[in-house]
Amino acid sequence: VQLQASGGGSVQAGGSLRLSCAASGNMLTINDMGWYRQAPGKQRDLVAIVSSGGNINYAASVKGLFTISRDFAKNTVYLQMNSLKPEDTGVYYCYASVFRAATLTYENYWGEGTLVTVSS
Repeated sequence: VQLQASGGGSVQAGGSLRLSCAASGNMLTINDMGWYRQAPGKQRDLVAIVSSGGNINYAASVKGLFTISRDFAKNTVYLQMNSLKPEDTGVYYCYASVFRAATLTYENYWGEGTLVTVSS
């Protein structure tokens, strides 16, 4: 499974960016799809995620500011980021979990990451 992300870049505080991530490859059943981010010198943390049933979870710091959406037919997930702050700066990683019926296990996949820089 390959995850191809796009949409990162540099923006001033208060601006907006939209990230996209498309999954391709051998993926009979994608479970969760979402976004994590890693700020400089910090661990990778969840930003937002959508389950196969459409349930959405956001990090507390982005609720009401970011919106995640998922196109199930296209195996694509989007992250609309509004009112960006300097603390939103980091590398954003697309994530997907795929259910493997043969082994009854979930496999985790990560995109390469896309850099988001928010200047004050």
